[in-house]
Amino acid sequence: MWVVRQVAGQSRLGQSKAFCQHGSTSVYTHSLKVAYASYRAAACWRLPIHRRELIRGALLHDYFLYDWHDREHEHRRPHGFFHADAAWRNARKDFSLTRREENIIRRHMFPLTPIPPRYLEAWLVCGVDKIISLAETFQGRD
Repeated sequence: MWVVRQVAGQSRLGQSKAFCQHGSTSVYTHSLKVAYASYRAAACWRLPIHRRELIRGALLHDYFLYDWHDREHEHRRPHGFFHADAAWRNARKDFSLTRREENIIRRHMFPLTPIPPRYLEAWLVCGVDKIISLAETFQGRD
């Protein structure tokens, strides 16, 4: 899809291939899965979404660009509570973001982040991210 090529070509998204997210899944692969599944869910349910913003926000929702498993790194605070803002700050450096894209990135960890999403696209990414994260975490375990 052209949006994925555009985002990957204009950013440091490729760096996220080096970082593990859940189980053996890279942050890059996880972000692609969330973007694709969010788009497919919206299409299946015929939701009135802003497609380009949904995909861009989903691709950048975990754009924190560090290995959160590395206990020696400066990000020692609980990752689940703080990585959305790190992703948002990085995305703002590389892109001009819409309010909807910012909301997708900053609120995808609700309820760990206490302010809920504002837009349908952000709610969708929030839910899809949780489902995919659980599947990646438990995939291949007995």
